Amino acid sequence: MPDMSASASLAMTHLVTLAEFDKDKVTPGVLGFIVFAVMALAVWGLMKSMNRHMGKVDFKEAADPDAEPGTGAGSAPAKG
Repeated sequence: MPDMSASASLAMTHLVTLAEFDKDKVTPGVLGFIVFAVMALAVWGLMKSMNRHMGKVDFKEAADPDAEPGTGAGSAPAKG
């Protein structure tokens, strides 16, 4: 079986060099701001659209014209 310690140590040296970064150079930059602004505008537009669509919804259920009065789900059960 081949010795895996050499490849493991090589992989770890590559990961360590990726983990070392200068904190002064890590910024989102202009592209990060543009992406965030586009996402914020998209969420704002979706919320505006949702409010418009929810305003059109009628939550009151229409009465069934074929049903007899007093036999609906909200009526009291008959005694006797």
